[in-house]
Amino acid sequence: MRHIALAGLTALGLALASPAFAQKTLSIGMSAPDIGQVDPHKATTTQDKPMTGWAFNGLVRFKPGSADLGGLEPDLAESWEKSADGLVWTFKLRKGVKFHRDYGEMTADDVVFSLKRAGDSKTSSFSGDYASFANVEAVDPYTVKITLKAPVPSLLGLVANYHGGNIVSKKAVEALGEDFRLKAIGTGPYMVDEYKPKESVTFVANKAYFRGAPKIEKIVYRFIPADAARDLAFQSGEIDVIYGRQDQKWVERAKEMKDTIVDVVRPAELALLHINQSQKPLDDIKVRQAIAYAIDPKQVASFMGALVAEPGRSVVPIGYLGFDDTTKIPCCDPNKSKQLLAEAGFPQGVTIKAVQTNLPSMLSVIQVVQAQLKKGGIDLQLDVVDHQTFHANIRKDLSQVNYYSAARFPVADVYLSQFFHSRATVNTPTAVVNTSHCKVADAEIDAARVEPDPAKQKALWATAQKKIVENLCAVPLHEQLQSWARKSNVDYGYKFDAAMHLGPIVNETTDKK
Repeated sequence: MRHIALAGLTALGLALASPAFAQKTLSIGMSAPDIGQVDPHKATTTQDKPMTGWAFNGLVRFKPGSADLGGLEPDLAESWEKSADGLVWTFKLRKGVKFHRDYGEMTADDVVFSLKRAGDSKTSSFSGDYASFANVEAVDPYTVKITLKAPVPSLLGLVANYHGGNIVSKKAVEALGEDFRLKAIGTGPYMVDEYKPKESVTFVANKAYFRGAPKIEKIVYRFIPADAARDLAFQSGEIDVIYGRQDQKWVERAKEMKDTIVDVVRPAELALLHINQSQKPLDDIKVRQAIAYAIDPKQVASFMGALVAEPGRSVVPIGYLGFDDTTKIPCCDPNKSKQLLAEAGFPQGVTIKAVQTNLPSMLSVIQVVQAQLKKGGIDLQLDVVDHQTFHANIRKDLSQVNYYSAARFPVADVYLSQFFHSRATVNTPTAVVNTSHCKVADAEIDAARVEPDPAKQKALWATAQKKIVENLCAVPLHEQLQSWARKSNVDYGYKFDAAMHLGPIVNETTDKK
């Protein structure tokens, strides 16, 4: 009997060590040397945003794999209603939702704290989005009432699982202080476990997740900035999911890799060359026109490839509610560029400087633009820095032109407010990402925000875009689709058509077969 018992224990030990009982780990490779933070109210960079989709929830959510405004569904809120004038919104919360670790149940107090925090420029990169919030209050532990100063286009987008709409633990923010940046506490399917600077962030499954325990037990989010190194790690099986280069050749090559699925998804990031009008000689409209005439967006998009890019057509991304491309953008004539420079008093051309991220996908594109500008008599000198420093320096107003690629909640108001309203000007108390110091369309942006008639609202957004284009606050370059690759045994658990978080949502349905 003793021999049989030992044999049984030995067999059990072998079984426990077998692959069937191995912990399911999903390794994801990101094109960045490090992260900035996991705090969803401050996460603005490409490498930071995917993590917020794993760790946090909003009152409502985009369906996983979708960017459809009409498809927003309940998340931490079970239901909601609004007043006839659209100024008061009441949300009923799910009961029993737990924060990560030992931070207790999510209640209305956490929602009130989170939305007020999202609206505070000292604690949020998205505070301008919440300027129309008059009050957020807890009616009872499971009811939240939001009162607006004026109607907000797509209010649900501001309380969705995106940017400032993510709900954080009040207790954790107050207890962790500055450490919350890398130990952020949410209610999502995964929670931060370990951060290794310039190496990785590890997330572990939130077994108490209100939609059910995740199938993947651990996510290792690795920083591999070199494209070749990242590709080799993927091909060798060292990582399961890879952030792809946003160019045609990479997508074509990835599709030829063994046991690989390539996902090219929306929403596209609109890349603009923002022109800082507060600095000479860019305060001269003729110099800004010269920059525009030197640039050929079709050539930029062609460089990236038809599978992943198309030319920019306005200062708002294609497909956003309110997008308008009826105003012609100066383009594609370097001789005209030189003529305008001469008229502005620069017959020998001009030199301008730009802070530029070292992200390979962006650096290669700005080098194409640099070559185009050179033909038009404009010498663009690049100060190449790491991505985190890039974001910090452009917000300090240290760049004369700024190549910035971004996706936002797909309503014209959000893009116009963050990039082209004077309130959003960098280096000011209400700064967001207006690096051009644009202010020509403030009246239209503000009026559209409170306009109840949808047709009149769209007309105001169209006028705003017309003024911004004519003033050349920015030059549209390209619309850049997102590309990711995964091993064929990785099943996200949903159809991956869009990535609002600039990466795949890993949730309770995701599996590794």
